[in-house]
Amino acid sequence: MQHVFIYGTLRAGEINDINRAAERHGIAKPQQIGIAHVHGRLFDFGRYPGLVLDPEGEPVRGDVYRIDDALVPVLDEIEEVYPGVEGLFRSHRLHVMVDIEGTEQHVDCLLYPVAAHSVDGLPRIEGGDWVEHRARK
Repeated sequence: MQHVFIYGTLRAGEINDINRAAERHGIAKPQQIGIAHVHGRLFDFGRYPGLVLDPEGEPVRGDVYRIDDALVPVLDEIEEVYPGVEGLFRSHRLHVMVDIEGTEQHVDCLLYPVAAHSVDGLPRIEGGDWVEHRARK
């Protein structure tokens, strides 16, 4: 088991909903453990967001799930992360502060940011929440 921080289309109800992805592959249902924020800049790629990690950036909202290790290759496929291939998204690990039932805890999470150069000319998502931004579009 491990944890993943999801900020975009993998969030519940979105096009790549992590729960539906697990179900399609016969993998145990991910367990949402809380809401978290990472510092960065969120950009609108049209149908999905891209997160550039930046310690000086604003809080970007995401959900933290405990997942079965078997789900990681499925998430990598959705994010088009392949060993030895330079793609838009990258697999990254980061300690995030998660609000778990009113208590904040540091949790080591897998997440999928993008490279800073990939967002040149794209609109920034103010407020750091993809779901809210998409609903306003």
